[in-house]
Amino acid sequence: VQLQASGGGLVQAGGSLRLSCAASGGTLSSYGMGWFRQAPGKEREVVAAISWSGRSSYYTDSVKGRFTISRDNAKNTVYLQMNSLKPEDTAVYYCAASHVLLATVNAEYTYWGQGTQVTVSS
Repeated sequence: VQLQASGGGLVQAGGSLRLSCAASGGTLSSYGMGWFRQAPGKEREVVAAISWSGRSSYYTDSVKGRFTISRDNAKNTVYLQMNSLKPEDTAVYYCAASHVLLATVNAEYTYWGQGTQVTVSS
């Protein structure tokens, strides 16, 4: 499956962005999905994950209450709604697909999209 992330950009602190991850060459409903981010000089970290059905989700502590992951299997697309953005959210964001129901670590992900840059100015 090929993944295409989009929706990044430059936003002021407190603003919002919605990232999208469109899949081709496969059916997203067969995969657990996740969003990751990597800031300069830092390791890639999981931001949020969602199960095959969308009934279960996971968020890293720093984004709880601000970010929402969702999926539309009919559209083969996963979303990350990011609200109340902070400068520390600045990173390249990646989407990924896993054969694990709800994958929360990098090693559980098999397919990766290219990144989309999110920059939050103070």
